[in-house]
Amino acid sequence: MNRPRLSICIPTYNFGRFIGETLDSILPQATEDVEVTVVDGASTDNTADIVGERVRRWRNLSYHRLDRRGGIDVDMALAVSLARGNYCWLFSADDVMLEGALPRILREITEGHDVFLCGFPICTIDMVPLYQHPILNCGDAIFELSNEKERKRYFSLAQTTTAFFSYMSSLVIKKTRWDKAVAKPDPRWQCWDHVGRIFRMMPHGLKVKYLSGSYLKNRGGNDSFMDRGIVHRIGISIEGFGNLANVFFGKDSTEAWHIRRVLKNEYTLRYILYAKLNVKDLHRDDILRLDALVAKIYQDGSLRDHAEHFLYRVVTPSRLTSLQGAVRSLRSFFR
Repeated sequence: MNRPRLSICIPTYNFGRFIGETLDSILPQATEDVEVTVVDGASTDNTADIVGERVRRWRNLSYHRLDRRGGIDVDMALAVSLARGNYCWLFSADDVMLEGALPRILREITEGHDVFLCGFPICTIDMVPLYQHPILNCGDAIFELSNEKERKRYFSLAQTTTAFFSYMSSLVIKKTRWDKAVAKPDPRWQCWDHVGRIFRMMPHGLKVKYLSGSYLKNRGGNDSFMDRGIVHRIGISIEGFGNLANVFFGKDSTEAWHIRRVLKNEYTLRYILYAKLNVKDLHRDDILRLDALVAKIYQDGSLRDHAEHFLYRVVTPSRLTSLQGAVRSLRSFFR
């Protein structure tokens, strides 16, 4: 097989329930200049059987089973290291590639940019589309993030952390740039080592093209980061991106301010109060950690920050429970 132009890199762990559908959405579109590489972090389910059956039918699909789970950062980096393509499309083992997306990306990468950021809809766990995921408040556009003015404009347009490269299935990256940005994984990034790697590219030039259309479908309701509870999940984003912002741009930078703004878009007061209600019966450490996380994103001193932080502090789990009961009673009364 000749050197492929594009490698689809899929790290996985115990996604046997979904990975067959993922591969079946990709492989029929994969021409001779596309390879698909699956790295399995020692799954204990039927992943090996599901992927193995397709390896026998598709010569451009390879499967690498590890002796032990390395974690998303390690397994993702290994998948890219095994790739032979000029570009790597990082892809989750439970998402679905839309029909025609692969030839569209093959056309896009001829432009030679460093990163392509793809749009997508959020779906139910059964892949029923719900809404288009907000990323940047613009249409297709190209940004040079090593340029301070362009970078600040890009950050000002960000609507979710997907704009800051959090969601791997939306990322197509030039492999030579990825390889040169290698560094020892930093535990401060939480599960965002690939974001740190992309941020490290900026001083040497980082041209990003945003593709606002839909290229894949995101499977909602299957967040593997929720395995240790909702507070831990919130912490992965707030602490991880907070540390990335402070290290790469500085705590008082415009970029760090926009990262905190976007985190408040994702973790709204309503969501945080929901989390507070759901940890009321858990260990006190969870409450203390949630308090600290909330303080991190409400640190900028705006009127909105003061108001929402105040509401978070005064609305106790018992009051939330009472409020929920009152809302249910009102709904029953007006039926």
